[in-house]
Amino acid sequence: MLTEATITAVALDLIDREGLEKFSLRNLAAALGVYPSAVYWYLPTKDLVAAAVMNLVLRDVAPDIEPKAWKDYLRAVMLRCRQAIQRHPNTAPLLGAQLTANTRADFGLIEGILCALSAAGFEGPRLVDAYNSTIATLVGFTTQEFSPMPDSGEDWQKETQSRLDEISPVDYPVLSRNLSLLKNQAFILRWENGVRVALDNSFDMYIEIFIAGLEKMKKAPAK
Repeated sequence: MLTEATITAVALDLIDREGLEKFSLRNLAAALGVYPSAVYWYLPTKDLVAAAVMNLVLRDVAPDIEPKAWKDYLRAVMLRCRQAIQRHPNTAPLLGAQLTANTRADFGLIEGILCALSAAGFEGPRLVDAYNSTIATLVGFTTQEFSPMPDSGEDWQKETQSRLDEISPVDYPVLSRNLSLLKNQAFILRWENGVRVALDNSFDMYIEIFIAGLEKMKKAPAK
């Protein structure tokens, strides 16, 4: 029996196997063995399918931690979101769009984040600012880390490596001096994404910088 849950699960499987660029409602219908109109009855647009897929991917992101322990709660949210995308890296481009404008948003996750930020001491307009900063943090690093590499594959990788090897130590002394550390381990300077080369230590630092920033801002006078 065709259900929204079945459609969503098959859509996620298709995106996992073939990527977003090749995904379409017609391909989804074919994989389900139905006419496209049957899919439209449950999910009339590709955007709604994408929203349903991301809800499935992120269904376990809200942690079972008391939001009053706000630092642990927010760390867990960030970590679980990244782990969810690691399991389904082809959905990374959807993360920002679906979290920032999702008609099927997980209000439980939103409530948990707001409770954590309230426990940290944010209220009124500053709560809104802290919430927006949290969502941007949730999306930013992970979207970048698992963003798909160009389809040109090995040719693009070789070209990237060649350009890095030609960096002038005269023109770019700090970059050149640290290039051996940065190559394929840093944004813009890599030729593989987080599927092959995960940026675990950088992610940990990113979260701690965010938490430290919230700690400082909650003590700052409101403007």
